Amino acid sequence: MSLESSPFLLACRRQPAPHTPVWLMRQAGRYMPEYRELRTRHSILEIIGAPELAVEVTLQPVNAFPVDAAIIFSDILPLLRGMGLSLEFVAGDGPRIGNPVRSPADVDRLAVPPAEENVASTLEAVRLASAELTPRGVPLIGFAGAPFTLACYAIEGGGSRQFETAKAFMYEHPAAWGRLMRKLSTLVADSLMAQARAGASALQLFDSWAGVLSAADYERYVGPYMTSVCETVAATGVPLISFSTGTGGYLGTVAAAGGDVIGVDWRVPLDVAWQQVGDRAIMGNLDPVLLKAPWRELRAQADDVLDRAAGRPGHIFNLGHGVLQHTPPENVRRLVEHVRTRSARAVVA
Repeated sequence: MSLESSPFLLACRRQPAPHTPVWLMRQAGRYMPEYRELRTRHSILEIIGAPELAVEVTLQPVNAFPVDAAIIFSDILPLLRGMGLSLEFVAGDGPRIGNPVRSPADVDRLAVPPAEENVASTLEAVRLASAELTPRGVPLIGFAGAPFTLACYAIEGGGSRQFETAKAFMYEHPAAWGRLMRKLSTLVADSLMAQARAGASALQLFDSWAGVLSAADYERYVGPYMTSVCETVAATGVPLISFSTGTGGYLGTVAAAGGDVIGVDWRVPLDVAWQQVGDRAIMGNLDPVLLKAPWRELRAQADDVLDRAAGRPGHIFNLGHGVLQHTPPENVRRLVEHVRTRSARAVVA
């Protein structure tokens, strides 16, 4: 199978596919014993910084399950290090930035290095993984954090439920916020375009924290920068997935900002989300917790997602967020195989 005829890329283009393509966000990671064994010897940043190790992790789920796409193993936050922000991952606490942005002067000090300098190891990992996957007909997805989500971490200094500090900065310093978002937009677009040149067959923007905003604030403070990134990346000709969480109330606004495929979380039914998205492909949207549920419940709710998609071209089956840490790998296998088998029957019927 060639890459262009792969079910995943056909769905990105809203063309009929032999089955509904399925891949899972965070499909490479800590729920897999192979990954946990590797982590006993290397930190996350060490794996990301070593292209051969990043490729090894990228391929682990592709070798274990019949998923229709791979995603390069990396993280959204190392992009910030090139700007001059320190980053570490603290066990039990998550990412921590030691010198967060707290003033307009801090924004002005941030650098915007080229991707080839800033994320060189990830670009090499994309080249290596693409060389492994292309002969197998498996597309590789490159990714970056969306400007708003990166701004949240840069200002807050780490994770948060509501990112109050980041939002307060946005309201108090709108001009500095604009300068920050323009710098991040340049950084993100450059990274995505470089990954496409390195061999990524599709790209994804992760706007994990967009849901802390109202629709009006998204349109004012985020939308123009997402549009800038999407329009710049469109020149690659590579499909772009725009994924956000908590935005079910204004998916139309999210879709208007750009992207060939709109990823949606589990908080809104897929058919309702597709009505809001309009003339786009859609990705989603099973609750990740269901991968820990009994098979009868997992299967029933996966079938509900497929029923709501109704076999229309342009649906990519995925979770509404990433695979959770203690998910049984066997449940991942059963889900992937079930989606492929059931949707193939639907096509034949």
